[in-house]
Amino acid sequence: MSIICRVLILLLLPMAAQAELQLSGTLSQGGLIYGHVAPGTRVFHGEQAIKLTDDGLFILGFGRDAAPQQCLTFIQPDGQVIIENLVIAQREYQIERIDGISKKMMTPSEKDLRRISKEAQQAKQARQYDSSLRHFGDTFIWPVTGRISGIYGSQRILNGEPRRPHFGIDIAALTGTPVKAPAGGRVRLAHQGMFFSGKTVIIDHGHGLSSSFLHLNKILVKENQLVEQGQKIATVGATGRVTGPHLDWRINWFDRRLDPALLVPQMPAAQNR
Repeated sequence: MSIICRVLILLLLPMAAQAELQLSGTLSQGGLIYGHVAPGTRVFHGEQAIKLTDDGLFILGFGRDAAPQQCLTFIQPDGQVIIENLVIAQREYQIERIDGISKKMMTPSEKDLRRISKEAQQAKQARQYDSSLRHFGDTFIWPVTGRISGIYGSQRILNGEPRRPHFGIDIAALTGTPVKAPAGGRVRLAHQGMFFSGKTVIIDHGHGLSSSFLHLNKILVKENQLVEQGQKIATVGATGRVTGPHLDWRINWFDRRLDPALLVPQMPAAQNR
């Protein structure tokens, strides 16, 4: 069914029906919201149908540059419709300008570009699973604690050329520091050496939500393995294109890149120095 939100209104429905619609989470660029509706309800974000659990739970993520106005449409089992307007907070991102970088560092070779393209497709495929796992509802924990050395959404302009924004959060730690699963899930990728991200693990938490762990020193899990929250999955390293050991942790809802910092409590003050 094609649904386009043109008029942003809440239709007059019985109070009991409205009470069954619950939304929580972070209405912000890079944020994730959680919803609960009556079982049998269909949910659309614009024209995109959203996957629900049998008991009516769903999630929806917003990318780094998500528009301020978003719309959710709920079609209840009896055919009644709720159209909910969402206002997404807009963020300002850190921009850093660096000049004088050699052309060799800026432009990979043709051979490297082919490798990069292949590996990007592998990572994309690992993030596209729309599994029925329910770990997306876990209260996430930090996979590593330490000084935050890079933040979500920041962007570098190298020799006047804007580069891709940073879509994760960097946590500085010594090589060999254990990396723990922030939530349960299934390992969809355990790659022993990508051009940019080095040793890389991607975990599927269910319903399109996934975690990626980059620049690892050692991978301790295998593809298709189920892991539990807090389980040691790898160790911190400096593999790939990096200048020092740290964990680059990323969260995706399918192809939308989210801010991991919005899913966890504040980093302990003693660690973020």
